[in-house]
Amino acid sequence: MKYIAHKIDEKEQTVKDHLEETAELAKNNALEPFKDLAYECGLLHDIGKYTQSFQCRIRGDNKKCEHAICGAQWINDNWSDPFNALMEYCIAGHHTGLPDGGKKTDTADSPSLSGRMKRISEDFSEFENEITPEIPNTKEIFSYLSKQKNSEDLVEIYAFMTKYVFSCLTDADYLNTERFYNENAKRGMSGDFKKAREKLQEKLKSFKSDTKVNKARNDLLNQAIENSEDLVDINILNMPTGSGKTLCSLKIALDYAVNRNKKRIIYVIPYTSIIEQTADEFRKIFGNAMPILEHHSNFDYDKKLGKNSDNISGEIDEENELTEEKLRRTCENWDAPFIVTTSVQFFQSLYHYKGSRLRKLHNMADSLIVFDEIHLLPIDLLQPCLRGIGFITKYLNSEAIFLSATMPNYSNLFKAYLPDCKTKELILDKSEFDSFSNCKYINLGKCSLEKVVIKSCDYTSSLIIVNSRKSARDVYKLLDGKKYHLTTYMTPSHRSSVIANIKQALKNNEKITVVSTSLVEAGVDLDFEAVFRELAGLDSILQSGGRCNREGLRDSGDVFIFETEENSPKEIGVRANIVRNMLSEYNDISTQEAVEDYYERLFGFKKKKINSCSIASFEGKVTRPEQIPFRKFAESFEFIKDDTIAVVIDNCEETHELLKSLEYGSMSAKRSLQRYSVALRTGKSNGYDNEFEIMLKSGLIAPQEDLFVLTNNDYYKDDIGLVTEPVDYLV
Repeated sequence: MKYIAHKIDEKEQTVKDHLEETAELAKNNALEPFKDLAYECGLLHDIGKYTQSFQCRIRGDNKKCEHAICGAQWINDNWSDPFNALMEYCIAGHHTGLPDGGKKTDTADSPSLSGRMKRISEDFSEFENEITPEIPNTKEIFSYLSKQKNSEDLVEIYAFMTKYVFSCLTDADYLNTERFYNENAKRGMSGDFKKAREKLQEKLKSFKSDTKVNKARNDLLNQAIENSEDLVDINILNMPTGSGKTLCSLKIALDYAVNRNKKRIIYVIPYTSIIEQTADEFRKIFGNAMPILEHHSNFDYDKKLGKNSDNISGEIDEENELTEEKLRRTCENWDAPFIVTTSVQFFQSLYHYKGSRLRKLHNMADSLIVFDEIHLLPIDLLQPCLRGIGFITKYLNSEAIFLSATMPNYSNLFKAYLPDCKTKELILDKSEFDSFSNCKYINLGKCSLEKVVIKSCDYTSSLIIVNSRKSARDVYKLLDGKKYHLTTYMTPSHRSSVIANIKQALKNNEKITVVSTSLVEAGVDLDFEAVFRELAGLDSILQSGGRCNREGLRDSGDVFIFETEENSPKEIGVRANIVRNMLSEYNDISTQEAVEDYYERLFGFKKKKINSCSIASFEGKVTRPEQIPFRKFAESFEFIKDDTIAVVIDNCEETHELLKSLEYGSMSAKRSLQRYSVALRTGKSNGYDNEFEIMLKSGLIAPQEDLFVLTNNDYYKDDIGLVTEPVDYLV
C-alpha cells in the first residue's frame, strides 16, 4: 500500500517522504547538541498516518483519526531515555500545541499528555517497514540538567528545551507541508550586516561634538564600543535619557554581528507607539543594505514598502520581491536578519504553548538581542522573562543587551534565576552622566490640576504628563493658548501627526503647552523648557525629565512632580508610594543611587510574586518532566493585563477605501486599519470601566466584517481623539 501524508488533486506526498524531509528540516533548525532530538521528533511525529483510518481519510473518506499521539506512544513503549517526555510532548502537541503533563490518574479523555498516552491507537506498525528511528544521543544535554542545584531549575530548563525542540519540529513540519501545497511560496529575507554597518558609520560621522551634551554622547559611544568587543551572555548598557542609547546599541549589535558571524539582530521594544519610529529611523540609515522585519500589531506592509516598491532588500529581481504575503510568512518564524518586535511578541513566543507562536523560538539562536527599556518588564513576570533570556543566551549561542536610562540592579535576580549566565557592564565610567543632568526635580506635593496649568503658563514651552487619559482631557480643557493633546484615545496615525506639529512649534520657539499620558516618555524626542509630571514610578519621572532641556541649551530646566487627589491605578500606586517616600529622603532623585534604591524597594515589595511565577511551581510543585503544565502556565502568562478591542475611526478617504477592500477579504486592509484604530478596554480592572461594552450598548460602535467601527464621528475629535463619555466633551 502507498501511504500518503498529503494530497491535492493528483499530486501526492508519501508519509515516508514527509517524515524524512521534516526530520532533516528540524535537524537543520536545531543547534548542537539538540540536532538528534529534533531529527527523531521529525521522523516520528506523523507515524500515525500509517493507520488505515488516516489513509481512508486522506483518500476522501471522512473518518475520525487521531494520528498525533502515535509517535509519542511508540517512544514511551520502546525507548528509555531522560528525554522521552520531551519528545512525547513535542509529537503529541505538534498540531494542537504543547499539552499539560497532567497526573498519572488522568483518564483517556483528558487533554493532558498523561491522558492522551492512555488512548487506544489504531495499528500503525507499518511505519517500521519504511522508517528506522534511533535513540538520540542526549548525553551532552543531560549534562546541562545534572549541573542544576534544585528541582525547580531542572524543570525550568527541561521546559525550555522542550519548547525549543518543539519550535524546530513545528516550523519544519509547517514548511515541508507548505512546500507541498505551494512550492512557489516566498518567505525569508536577506541583508548585509557589513553594508548596514557602513551606513551607520556614515551617520555617526555626521554628528558634531560642538556642545557639552554632544561631546558626552560621543564619549559614551566610544566607551561602550570599546567594552563590547567581547560580549558575554547578558550585557548592561546603562546610559542617561538623551545620550544616544539606541544608535549606540545599534553600532554594538552590527559590529558584533559582523565580527562573530551572527545570523540575526533582534530589537525588542516595549511599546507599539515607539516601535515604528525606531524601525523607520533604522530604515533611513540602512537604505537598501538591510531589510527590517517589523512584527507587531500596527504594522502596515503596503505603507512601509510603498505602493510601487519591491526593492527593500537590494536589487530588484523576482527572488528578492518582498510582497505582503512573503512578509506575512516571514513574520511566522522570523526568518530575517534584522527584526524589530514588541516585548509582548517576544516573550509570548517563549511562553505560549501553540506551535504558531513557538515556531520562531529556534530563530532566536545565534542572535544579538537588544532589549530596549528593559526596566519596563512586568515585575510579576521578571522570573520567567529573565530565565527565558538566560536560556537563549546560555544554550542557544546568543547574546543580550539590556538597554535603559533607569537600569534596575538585577544582580540578585540574576543570582537566583541565572546563576550560570555571565553579565557585563558596558559603561564603567559614569562621570559623563552629569552632562545629561540638565534639569532639577521639584516636588510640588498635592495640588489641583488648575494650579499645575497656571504654573505652566510661566514657561514658553511646557509638557504636562498625567497618569490617566481622563486626567489628560481634564487638563486640556483648562488650557488656553496654543495647546496639544496626546493619549491612546487618538489613533496612531493621528498621534504621529500631532507629534510632528509639536516638534515644529518647538523649533519655531512658539509658546505651547502639551498634555499627555506616559506614551510620550519613551521614543519621542521632544525638548521643553519645563515638564510637570504627576506622581508615578521613578522610572517614569526620570523619563519625563528627559523631555526637559534635553539638549542642555538652557542653563537649566524645571521638572515639577505633583500629586492629585485621584487614586492612581494599583500598579502605579505601588510605585508612586515608593517615590513619595523617597522625595522626602533624597535631595536629588535622579542619582544612580536613588534609582538603585527605588528598584530594590520595588523588587522587595514584589518579592513573593516574583518568586512564585515559575512553571515549576505553578499550581503546586513540579518535580518531574512528565508533570510540566505548559498550557496552563501559558494561559496565565499575561504580559498585558488589560484586554482591549480595536475600534476603527472611519473619518478619512483612506479608511473608507480600506473598509471597502476589507469586504473582499483583504488581510492587508485589516492591518492597515490598525493605524486608524483606538483600543478600548473590555473589562473592569484597576478601577477602570468596560469602555467597549458601554459604547457597544449605546450604539456608538458596531461590527463591520470582523472589526468594530465608530458609528458617529462626532465622538472623535480633531484635538482629543475618541470620546467615550458623551455630552460635555462634545460641546
